Amino acid sequence: MNLGLLLALSGVAISVFVSGIGSAKGVAIVGKAGAGVVAEDPEKFSQVLPLQALPGTQGIYGFLIGFIILIRLNIFGELAEISTSGGLMMLIGSLPIAIVGLISAILQAKVAAAGIGIIAKKPEELGKAITFSVIVETYAVLALLASFLIVFFVPLT
Repeated sequence: MNLGLLLALSGVAISVFVSGIGSAKGVAIVGKAGAGVVAEDPEKFSQVLPLQALPGTQGIYGFLIGFIILIRLNIFGELAEISTSGGLMMLIGSLPIAIVGLISAILQAKVAAAGIGIIAKKPEELGKAITFSVIVETYAVLALLASFLIVFFVPLT
């Protein structure tokens, strides 16, 4: 295995693991807040669930970037030749979604947990609670786009 391939595969691991850690922590934060509300009023489960799911998207974004890198490497066929600089660029391309995914998932979870408080008192305000949380998501989407542009267009050799 050459160094370029090792670096590119490291980018896969970093994008998936780091953003996944953020999402796992995020959905846990919101889940704790949601469990308290649902324990008091089980009818609010369907309103709490979308807020809990939102911080999970960053992990999906990281997985998507990892998958794109694997596709670029032709991992399901004869491996593509990749230079050390190409592998390094793939690794660097994985960093925006990895880092922003980690941080934004946790911050989005804190906003979503506050939204759970809104639902506990005013269930008709679910849309506002989701809107507050989705605004944080914007930065994860921008990081996804940056990572996508880097890993999709980087020359392999």
